[in-house]
Amino acid sequence: MTTRMILLSTNHPHLRFPSKEVLRILKNVYKEEGKEIPALAVICTHNRFIRKINREFLNHDYITDVIAFPLGEDGDVEAEIYINLDAARNQAKKFNVTYTQEAQRLLIHGILHLLGYSDNTQRGKNKMAMREEFYLALMSRKARL
Repeated sequence: MTTRMILLSTNHPHLRFPSKEVLRILKNVYKEEGKEIPALAVICTHNRFIRKINREFLNHDYITDVIAFPLGEDGDVEAEIYINLDAARNQAKKFNVTYTQEAQRLLIHGILHLLGYSDNTQRGKNKMAMREEFYLALMSRKARL
């Protein structure tokens, strides 16, 4: 599998999601899906910034947990994933999981969108949730090896 440029950036003032973990998830999900990793930017951010992105590019004036943009192959970066670390922290408490597990789930969710999965219908939401759980379990197993 060929890996293209991967840009990792964090603009959150306090929270982090380790680059090593982001790369591990990217490589495993794309490999399992039988796809090449595109030239990709993963931006770990906060509530205010993701709301700005959501408003500016999607015309949604609210905070969300993850946004994925397939950009095509015209530029150097073919896709972007924005992960809201504030949402990861809050949802981890709500769902009784660790912050890292929730950040992993958000990254996986963003990757699945880039791979063509959609959650616009209940059937699509169910399918994405099943794939997220599959990849979270896979990441957990591989971390123990």
